[in-house]
Amino acid sequence: MSFLRALILVALLGASAVQAQQGGQPAAPAARDVEPVKLPAVPEWRRTDNYRFPAIGRTVADMQNLAYAMQLRDYCADRRVSDDFVREQLTRFGRLTGRDETCASLMDY
Repeated sequence: MSFLRALILVALLGASAVQAQQGGQPAAPAARDVEPVKLPAVPEWRRTDNYRFPAIGRTVADMQNLAYAMQLRDYCADRRVSDDFVREQLTRFGRLTGRDETCASLMDY
């Protein structure tokens, strides 16, 4: 499992380095413009509360969020990285997670 995490982290770091060299992507809409996704209620026959492990897709998403959070924690700790860039990255990550992300909230991952 740790090999897969390391592989994801290396891929994300490589992509962010290329993005930083190219000047980044165009600005995305502000986080307040994005509405959270509302899922319909789960019928009783479809409940999975007692499953020991989550769905594979959920596990993959959690691992991707972990790798992204690790990268952002490095940005937060490195004072050479501009505050504007860190705020923009935290906003983008918050859109993925559905939370208001800060440097302190990254410790949850």
